[in-house]
Amino acid sequence: MRNANLLNDFAFKYVFGEDCKEANDALKSLLTVFLKRKVNHVVVKNSEMVKDYTKMKSPRLDLLVEFDDQTTVDLEMQLRQTKDNLLNRFNYYLARLHGSQDMEGKSYSQLKETIVMVFFNLIIADDDDICSLYTMRKYSGIPLVKDEKEDRMKLMTIEMPKVDLNKPLEDMNEQEKMIYYFLNCHKGLDDSKIKVMIESDGMIQMLEKRVETISDDRWKKIIEDFQKLHENEERIELQLELEEAQRQMKEARKDKEEARKDKEEARKDKEEARKEKEEAHKEKEEAHKEKEEARKAILEADKKVKQMVCKMYEDGFTLEQISAYCSLNVDEIELLIKS
Repeated sequence: MRNANLLNDFAFKYVFGEDCKEANDALKSLLTVFLKRKVNHVVVKNSEMVKDYTKMKSPRLDLLVEFDDQTTVDLEMQLRQTKDNLLNRFNYYLARLHGSQDMEGKSYSQLKETIVMVFFNLIIADDDDICSLYTMRKYSGIPLVKDEKEDRMKLMTIEMPKVDLNKPLEDMNEQEKMIYYFLNCHKGLDDSKIKVMIESDGMIQMLEKRVETISDDRWKKIIEDFQKLHENEERIELQLELEEAQRQMKEARKDKEEARKDKEEARKDKEEARKEKEEAHKEKEEAHKEKEEARKAILEADKKVKQMVCKMYEDGFTLEQISAYCSLNVDEIELLIKS
């Protein structure tokens, strides 16, 4: 076993990003294998980060690579899951990288391709695809642009845990072999597959030479120091996550209290509405009662008028005399007498 481990951000950045021919050749091989395009010339635009790692406040060591056609690739080794959404984070990196191009006085047709390529040591998608390329598309899956060359923003994810480490070496493709090497290079010749690849695979031989440069004891402290930076970042991240959780809890309590008040207000409104409905019902019943009493009073009055008219007629009063006394016309008196 040896200290070298390409899952370590610093080691990964050093092996592929140091300003030397060997690292540049290794980087071109890596990009050729995973982008599936011939890479003749690349420049690491932030290789100085390797030399100045002791001054860094954050251990984020991505490789910012530019091709000879000015395509820009942001290459990163992501070891662990975090609370924030990883794909949203790398979409942000992609948008920021794409938007960093100087377009003053230029046509947007001159925008160069930008790619964020991330090696994940965790699974982020529920499928069997080790390498996935994300581009801008409609919900139906139709791409935003007809010509793939015009699609200039891409996110590539490489999910290393999806590689079957037990697969026979002869059945592995170049991507699987390279990922296997990333995951197991710290074992060196103790791993039989690594040993065979070192002996027979030119690309892996090239990587092995780079890894050997960080395999001696002088790198042990650098790796340990960088690990401390990681641990410090994790503590800061955990503190931020705790503060965010507390903020969300406070907001949840506030929302719950507001919901309780709204519920209480709704209950009061409902109770008042019920009372108003009851009062309206009572008023309606009282109006109905008054109407019924008025109807009965009218019937009673009509009955008394009829009795009086009939009595006067029996006593020999003429219809004209009855009409003058009761304020009824003769026809109405005749109807009352006959009914």
